[in-house]
Amino acid sequence: MSRRLFFAFALVAAALSPAARSADLTPLETRWLQGVAPVVMHARQVLALPLDVVVQPQDTPGAAPLALGFVDGRCKLVLSLRGNPEGQRQLDAVEPALLVASLELMAAHELGHCRRYLDGAWFRMPAGFKAGTAPAGLAPDLRQAWLDMRSTRREEGYGDLVGLAWTREHHPALYTRVHAWLAKERAAELIPGSHHDTLDWLVLASAPESLHGRTIFEAADRLWQHGLKD
Repeated sequence: MSRRLFFAFALVAAALSPAARSADLTPLETRWLQGVAPVVMHARQVLALPLDVVVQPQDTPGAAPLALGFVDGRCKLVLSLRGNPEGQRQLDAVEPALLVASLELMAAHELGHCRRYLDGAWFRMPAGFKAGTAPAGLAPDLRQAWLDMRSTRREEGYGDLVGLAWTREHHPALYTRVHAWLAKERAAELIPGSHHDTLDWLVLASAPESLHGRTIFEAADRLWQHGLKD
């Protein structure tokens, strides 16, 4: 472990919830924590985000291995790996040379959600944009579900762009390969227009120079809004 990664991992360990600190971490949990550590360090020390790390101590089959919660004004980076084969599957699906950059992209994606929550902008369109209306003929409950799905899709698109902006800044030599990996993941079993259909934004971000800004959030926001126009 490099000196920088050691200190980043130490910071993540300090940010763990008390329950997680008192429990023995599994090798899989340790690997994921090592993977997200540089992003957590950047979020807390450079971006000054109120970010905590939570490792679920119970079995969580079917949960996303890495997700974001928002409680009492603080973002919670939540790892759900026990009793959850998806955590190992995601690691196995990435070629070894891209694993570090891919784990960091996933963590940076969640920082995008954190930023939107903190800004009070979650599910909101930026000024000058309209969310559109549900297709005619849908029952009221299905209409709301459709609108929620479209809102989630927009937030996932923003998160993916934040992740790619991180890759451009921290792993520029791997950008093209990491972008291809992410596009492949998003295209797998794709239902067009569904929650994780972010391909329209990924096309816009094909070239690393498309993402530029003072922060990863600023870099993502410009391209994200461009995608909203289509």
